[in-house]
Amino acid sequence: MKQDVLAAGAGAPAVVDRAQAEGYVAKVCFKTGPPQGTGVELEWTVHHRGEPARAVQAVTLAQALGEHAPRALVADSPQAPLGRGGAVTLEPGGQVEISSPPSDSLAALLDDTAADQRQLAGLLDRAGLVLAGRGCDEHRAGQRVLDTPRYSAMETVFDRFGPYGRMWMCGTASVQVCLDAGLPGRAGPRWHALHAIGPALVAAFANSSRQAGVDTGWASARLRACLAADPVRNGPPTEPDGSAATEDELIAAWTRRVLDTPVLCVRRPAGSWEVPPGITFADWISGALTPAPTLDDLDYHLSTMFPPVRARGYYEVRYLDMQSDHDGGDPGTGWTVPVAVVAALFAREDTVDTAAALAAPAAGRWTQAARHGLADPAIAAVAPRLLDLACAALDDTDLPPGTVRAVRDAVHHRLQQGGIR
Repeated sequence: MKQDVLAAGAGAPAVVDRAQAEGYVAKVCFKTGPPQGTGVELEWTVHHRGEPARAVQAVTLAQALGEHAPRALVADSPQAPLGRGGAVTLEPGGQVEISSPPSDSLAALLDDTAADQRQLAGLLDRAGLVLAGRGCDEHRAGQRVLDTPRYSAMETVFDRFGPYGRMWMCGTASVQVCLDAGLPGRAGPRWHALHAIGPALVAAFANSSRQAGVDTGWASARLRACLAADPVRNGPPTEPDGSAATEDELIAAWTRRVLDTPVLCVRRPAGSWEVPPGITFADWISGALTPAPTLDDLDYHLSTMFPPVRARGYYEVRYLDMQSDHDGGDPGTGWTVPVAVVAALFAREDTVDTAAALAAPAAGRWTQAARHGLADPAIAAVAPRLLDLACAALDDTDLPPGTVRAVRDAVHHRLQQGGIR
């Protein structure tokens, strides 16, 4: 059944057929060049000091963030960046996020983002609010704070799969690392390696066993919720075998996935953005929705893909829980450890290939990693060697000796917590 829509991309070039769309996705998602920049996106759940189970209202967040509030919260906000350049955004349940500019210095990236975090924490502190350093909200069930057409449509789609979509949208927080795709011929191996090492790193940095006052029985309830929210949209890749596939095959698999994923929403100037269930972007191209989609609509569709690794012209690693410095959940700068680990593993191309080979026996064990963490035998067998490689590769970054020692100590502590070593 055709549905008439008025897309926000009206006026942009129309997508005339699937071949054009596939070529466009491959071009914009896999931009190649010398790998230099690293960026981070950090999310935290936010709580009232001393009353962590009490819901935080949108107006409270708006007043606390002031000129830094995103326009999804305050329509006429100047959206001023933080002092070191980080942009403040909000997730649907009021989780606060800092998105850093990319940096060719890992040391500067960590220092600048930590400074922005301190500034953000100070803004919230004056409103009696605190950040929490866990991958899930330990104290309350997630409830949507942002009332936008996008998030309303997203909630409707995720509700078709059960309760996990709302949990993930509104009650979880992650550490996301952004890396360049790399030179032609290396974009494929780097894409494959980020997936291969994923389960071991999920397990090593799992930090979300409790959610809304309940012990979930999962090491990373955040990743469990993400994968279950919408398996087609959020799940890991199912094809092809990255260890044997060519770069062109890996890129083609991503472009197919993008076009064969149902449209989450269609932007309209007024009213609901919802669409009938099951209409893929390829269906839209074929006339299931009218008018025809534009390249701007395709760009927006790409922003509604939430797999463990997302290609956006760079590679966005999305599978890591937010970290804490202490068992009590103090957020501190524990997030720097997984960021440094990922960056170190990708500092040299030979390290990338070695990491993928070491992690291969546990590749694809996403659910096992989320459920059992380092207690999964296959993951426990590869995690120490992979993390040893990362610790050695820290010397290939520009991190100062004190930071290198701190990261290595934290990694060894995580392995010991998991009963390894």
